[in-house]
Amino acid sequence: MRIAFPLIPCANWTGGYNYLLNLFNSVLKYQKDQITPVLFCGEDALKNDLKPFYEINGVEVVRSSVFNANRNSSRLLRSLLFGLDTDALHLFRQYKIDAVFENARFFGWRFPIPVLAWIPDFQHRRLREQFGFRAYWRRELGFRAQAAFGRLIMLSSEDARKDCEHFYPGAIGNTVVVRFSAPIPEELIVKSPETVLDEYKLPEKFFYLPNQFWKHKNHILVIRALGLLKKQGHEIVVAATGNPRDPRHPEYFEQLKNEIEKGLQDNFRILGLVPRLHVVSLMRVCTALLNPSYFEGWSTTVEEARMLGVPMLLSNIGVHQEQMGHDAIYFDPDSADSLAIKLQEAFDKSISVKERLPDPRSEEYVKRFADDFASAIKRTVTIYP
Repeated sequence: MRIAFPLIPCANWTGGYNYLLNLFNSVLKYQKDQITPVLFCGEDALKNDLKPFYEINGVEVVRSSVFNANRNSSRLLRSLLFGLDTDALHLFRQYKIDAVFENARFFGWRFPIPVLAWIPDFQHRRLREQFGFRAYWRRELGFRAQAAFGRLIMLSSEDARKDCEHFYPGAIGNTVVVRFSAPIPEELIVKSPETVLDEYKLPEKFFYLPNQFWKHKNHILVIRALGLLKKQGHEIVVAATGNPRDPRHPEYFEQLKNEIEKGLQDNFRILGLVPRLHVVSLMRVCTALLNPSYFEGWSTTVEEARMLGVPMLLSNIGVHQEQMGHDAIYFDPDSADSLAIKLQEAFDKSISVKERLPDPRSEEYVKRFADDFASAIKRTVTIYP
């Protein structure tokens, strides 16, 4: 089956962009005979965004002005008012699409091609105060339409399924959970991670926080915990990578830097948006992965760390506990004291790590992801009216 996937631009949502890359790699490894991914993007798509997809053998890339960013709002409005995104429909038919993966958009309740709607989380409902009026209702109207008009809704966790069926009772019976996994390509394991460590001038023992700098990712808690530790005479280092742009809170990154400049420059080190090779290398040698987030659908960084057998310190939110069970250390995302204690304990117990290799079980997780996604697509095609 030929499945259409609209591009998620990296600058808009790094996690969603990486999700597509992981999904394509997984599907083409274990479900290549069943699924052909066809990526649709605008003529305005960035070359750097498209390059990794062109490099995946088996992915087709279609560029068309239909998917230009400046047309998204008008197409969504037509889909909501008239029930059909005719521009997308004509393009999909031209490329013989059998089903569509619908994320952060709505193609209309009269759309004749089977649609699998992916909703990664319900952050706008759980963290309402972090969304402006327009951002909130853009999500909410799309989610309500998907639930009301019988879409099969794909979710990444049981935690998200509970939210979905709570907020949108019309979705009950039309949900499926597909827990994604993140394969670590062999070419990212070849280079010795110590060279990357030297490049960023990091100590042998450090914690790694690879989350984009969005407000709900809760970097501020880490900075405060490091401040507490420094007052006690403990010099612990956290290295942070990720996109510095929070579209909902553009001032947030500067606020973080202002807090760091109060004497914590050596403790909380912002490395910026780094190559994926460096992300994997830093995971392979860090003391532990750190994720203080208030909200996740199913954390990509946690999943990648699991693939490499990295110890983890995670906020005690439900989805983290669903994802890692007893295989992580948890802390209260509202308590800098709680995190400071866990950081110090983990630091004292740890030893320097030269490098980690992928966990032997990682391929089982990846295969399950690909198989579950293929099953969701087949169910979509079967039940679509």
